[in-house]
Amino acid sequence: MRPQRFFPLIILLFVVVLAVVPAAGQDASTEEPIPDDAEPAWDGTLRRIRVPILMYHYVSPLPPNADQFRVELTISPEAFRAHAEYLFFEGYSTISFYQLNEALLNGLPLPPKPIILTFDDGYIDHYTNVLPTLQERGFTATFFIITGLVDAADPAYLSWEQIQEMAAAGMDIEPHTKNHLSLREREYDFLVYEMLGSIESLRAYLGRTPHILAYPVGQFDEETLTVARQLPIWRAVTTQPGRYHTTDNRLELDRVRITGGMSAAGLASLLNSE
Repeated sequence: MRPQRFFPLIILLFVVVLAVVPAAGQDASTEEPIPDDAEPAWDGTLRRIRVPILMYHYVSPLPPNADQFRVELTISPEAFRAHAEYLFFEGYSTISFYQLNEALLNGLPLPPKPIILTFDDGYIDHYTNVLPTLQERGFTATFFIITGLVDAADPAYLSWEQIQEMAAAGMDIEPHTKNHLSLREREYDFLVYEMLGSIESLRAYLGRTPHILAYPVGQFDEETLTVARQLPIWRAVTTQPGRYHTTDNRLELDRVRITGGMSAAGLASLLNSE
């Protein structure tokens, strides 16, 4: 049965995690154990809340050889700074997925005009260009990390040291799987490895269990959802458009896509529409 295969794989991943931590320069013999946490209890009330979840990718100048895919996923650092200024002066408050989750489960009050900023894939420009602008305005954001690329020390992506620094600065670091492969039509073990493996890598380096998943390229199916429900995933985001979220829609949260070259006026138009 599938659930029986799940536990040996957890043990294997746990062994891998124990091997990773000393490699990062930490002393496993003296390190405090990582505490487990529990999701807030649901109070039984179904809620629907409007919180735009902005979806960014590259925040950098376009390279000379940029293809259409890169063009559509890129805004300049200057454009992002204009986005941040617009959000700041319009009174938006950045919140975390954990605040949204608790608001949906038990009515946690949210600040006026709540918004969630997300950055997919863990590009190096999230550290060099995004983080300073967020800090200038006192904003926080969620960064979805492809952990296999961090392990490979790909210079186009964040390093573990930079990720740790961003987490220490108050940013949420969450899994985007290990290798950013489509999760559609996959075997059970593949899905567990990609999703849980990414969670455990982040847990080893950050000392906390992340609970928010972004599906690679927004692709998933019913088998993906079945496996995700067995993992410590509290909410998961898609690439489908929308601004409203409900208590019971845990694993298919909509987002608002930021397209290539979008201006602050374009962002305002998105946020002011339904």
